[in-house]
Amino acid sequence: MKKPFGTITRGTTNPNRLRRIDRFIAAQPLLRRLESPIVVDLGFGASPTTAVELRERLSKINSDVHVIGIEIDRERVDRGLAVANDHLHFTHGGFEVPLPSGLATHADIIRAFNVLRQYDESEVAAAWSTMQARLSPQGLLIEGTCDEIGRLASWVTLDRHHPLSLTVSLRLNELDLPSKVAERLPKALIHHNLPGEKIHDFLKALDLAWQTNAGLGAFGASQRWVAACRHIAEAGWPLIGDKKRWRLGEISVQWSAVAPD
Repeated sequence: MKKPFGTITRGTTNPNRLRRIDRFIAAQPLLRRLESPIVVDLGFGASPTTAVELRERLSKINSDVHVIGIEIDRERVDRGLAVANDHLHFTHGGFEVPLPSGLATHADIIRAFNVLRQYDESEVAAAWSTMQARLSPQGLLIEGTCDEIGRLASWVTLDRHHPLSLTVSLRLNELDLPSKVAERLPKALIHHNLPGEKIHDFLKALDLAWQTNAGLGAFGASQRWVAACRHIAEAGWPLIGDKKRWRLGEISVQWSAVAPD
């Protein structure tokens, strides 16, 4: 067997940490279209908690979804195998995304969260490309970062060939400025939050929209955020996705609008 592609990371795992990204994955139409979708939790960490939670949440959308936790640390895989079942699997590997024999040849969704954050930016492109090659024709790769308790999160959604969008998802209550998410940007962007870079312009525009609509905070943080998202769209930023997701503290923009030059 070839050596897994990647290195062992810290593996920090907290219950409910990835609820925002799980909610985003659960909203993907392909989970409903496919009979038995294959979803990978790549780099699930020191505990299998995130994979277990992902399976529980997605099973409400499609009871026959299979979740596969992949870790480069064999001891972590062993912890996962202790809770495995017919629809929750664990295996040893890295960015090459090995899948259990006889189950599937490609993944429909790969979630790689808080993994590339611990790599150099120069390593991102190769990791993305390797994971993208393991996607089914309609598959998606969702790669990003969140804080330790899941209140600040952002991720890039990619298909088999290209990055598609950046999503920012925030806990709105007591939020000062949306740009707080800058410390949790995906590795491909975190070092580009500088004047003159597109991601800096986007976060600056989001802060302005949030401040401009401060008066709506009297009706709730969600109302204020929806107004801020509308403000951003009217300013010409190419937002994508269902506007109903704005109420969740989420906003998605085309990758080309924020990608590094």
